[in-house]
Amino acid sequence: MFDIQTLVIEKNLYYKNNLIVKYKLAFPRITSNSYSFAVNKFNHFNQVRAFDLRLYAEKELFNDAKELFDYNMANNFPFSPYELIYTFTTTYNSNTMLSLFSDQYIYAGGAHGSTIRTSQNWNMNNGLQISLSSLFHNDCSYIILILKEIFHQIEKQVENGTNSFFEDYAKLAVENFKLEQFYLTDDGVVIFYQQYDIAPYSSGIPTFIIQLGNRVENK
Repeated sequence: MFDIQTLVIEKNLYYKNNLIVKYKLAFPRITSNSYSFAVNKFNHFNQVRAFDLRLYAEKELFNDAKELFDYNMANNFPFSPYELIYTFTTTYNSNTMLSLFSDQYIYAGGAHGSTIRTSQNWNMNNGLQISLSSLFHNDCSYIILILKEIFHQIEKQVENGTNSFFEDYAKLAVENFKLEQFYLTDDGVVIFYQQYDIAPYSSGIPTFIIQLGNRVENK
């Protein structure tokens, strides 16, 4: 198990003495003398991501906010500050395997913001990220098996009223299935879709737990 620290970068950006953008970035950092190669790769990966998000907030997002602010002030419209929030959640940290997901929330005007989820699944023995196929022993039919289980879980959720999905969810689930959109938990592998991929905004980010018969071993 690895000791994961949370490093935070946050800042408020002003334009004409008005707050127009605020961001808060929380990203992971490992402190360990073991597995130094993998630890360095992990930390560098997340440092680069934090730098890119900071640059995005202070350049592109700030410029967009300035433009909207000027337009709204000229037309006597209210203005709400843009916002970027980046968080991470560690979902598996055992046996030299480390898995987490990150949510990037952006508010840039309108009724509500949007969230994009990404994940990282590390084999700390070699400093490489784990592929979804390796968790199913590279069985060529694993995607079909996963999709069948997703359809089954959606049907149950619709039946008991715990969630709602678009009518053509089966078609959308196939079209929007991404091999990189997964993370590990003690219960198995979690497949996730982005907002609006297969369900309305009110349903959030759909997730589906796929149980693994035997957890893959690091090599």
